[in-house]
Amino acid sequence: INFEHKKLFPGNLGPSTGEMGTSMFWSGPNKLFNQTLKKMERILARERYTGYVDLNCIVNANGIYPLEFTSRFGYPTIFIQQEGMITPIGEVLAGLAEGTLDKFKGKSGFQVGVRVIVPPYPFDDEKTFEEISRNAVIVFKKGTPEEVHIEDVKRQNGEWLVAGSSGVVLTVVGLGPTMRQAKTAAYARLKNILIPNMYYRDDIGDRWAEDSDRLHNWGYLREA
Repeated sequence: INFEHKKLFPGNLGPSTGEMGTSMFWSGPNKLFNQTLKKMERILARERYTGYVDLNCIVNANGIYPLEFTSRFGYPTIFIQQEGMITPIGEVLAGLAEGTLDKFKGKSGFQVGVRVIVPPYPFDDEKTFEEISRNAVIVFKKGTPEEVHIEDVKRQNGEWLVAGSSGVVLTVVGLGPTMRQAKTAAYARLKNILIPNMYYRDDIGDRWAEDSDRLHNWGYLREA
């Protein structure tokens, strides 16, 4: 189960983006699953579908309202999911492709992923990117840490540099037994990174305290 943060600024303010960060946790079958994707199991099996499905929904006390059915991995979600897996991701991907993956082992607790971006993201402005961001040096103050996943980046002459044109540079992931601890771990790793004009949201995972109460109260996280 994952919670996307689409708006550019903390507090869900500003223009929409591809994604600024995601908080998530692994769950067994629950009411949310059984009332949505579970109902499609027979059709997906008939079509021999063996891949990944992400169902974007709005939920409230009145029901579940699916918005988007995505039959592919998303970014930065896949990076965060990878950090939450015990089973090697290569085995998971092979099992999905071959249709042999019945289950895999996931870590308990929570995962928080924060995207690090540079201008002109989320806008398409080639001139700004060329003047401000292209080939900007990415510095890890204490060496390259784990749980950092590169996106539009290249390595040249021993340095990590911003590449591409989108301004999407890195996703930093934190894990923990609680959402708050996972958030703390992610932002602690961010303090190790220096990129000219970098920015990111500082509130990924904050809404969980409120959202978890609602989801449990509505019964969506219980088996049903």
